[in-house]
Amino acid sequence: MARNDKELEGVTLLGNQGTTYEFDYKPNVLESFVNKHPENEYLVTLDCPEFTSLCPKTGQPDFGHIVINYIPRIQMVESKSLKLYLFSFRNRGDFHEDCVNIIMKDLIQLMDPKYIEVKGYFNPRGGISIIPFANYGDAEHQDLVRSRMLAAFNERKK
Repeated sequence: MARNDKELEGVTLLGNQGTTYEFDYKPNVLESFVNKHPENEYLVTLDCPEFTSLCPKTGQPDFGHIVINYIPRIQMVESKSLKLYLFSFRNRGDFHEDCVNIIMKDLIQLMDPKYIEVKGYFNPRGGISIIPFANYGDAEHQDLVRSRMLAAFNERKK
C-alpha cells in the first residue's frame, strides 16, 4: 500500500536537492504526514545522536544525543524535516532542559500524538552530564506518563 501523491503533499523536504540548513531555531521547518495505521497503537523511536546547541550564558557549544519516542495519532513527523529542525538549534542558546521541553512541545503541536517523550543525553560539561526527560500523554495514556517518568528516575547510566 504505497503512498500516493495526495498523501505526500505536505512532505516537501524529502528528496529536495536544494535543502537549506538553518542555523537559527526554526520550528516551522517541521513537516508531517498522515499515519496510515491509526487503528494500531504502536511506538515510533527517533534516535538523534548529533544534537548541538549553545550554552545560553557562555555561548560555548553543547553536544547531546536526543531520543524521541511517540505513539502517533493521525499525523507523524517526517524525519528529514526533524533533522533540519534539530539542526536549527545549533546556534540557539538554551539550557539542556529547555531544549528537551521545546522539542517535545513543538512535536505535540505538529502531530498531536497520543503519547510522546523526549530524552536528552548531553555530554559532560565541568564533569557533570545532564539527562533531561520530558513526556506528555493524552487522557488515555496518563498511566504511561507516570510509569515512564518513574522509569526515568530509576534509570542508571550504563
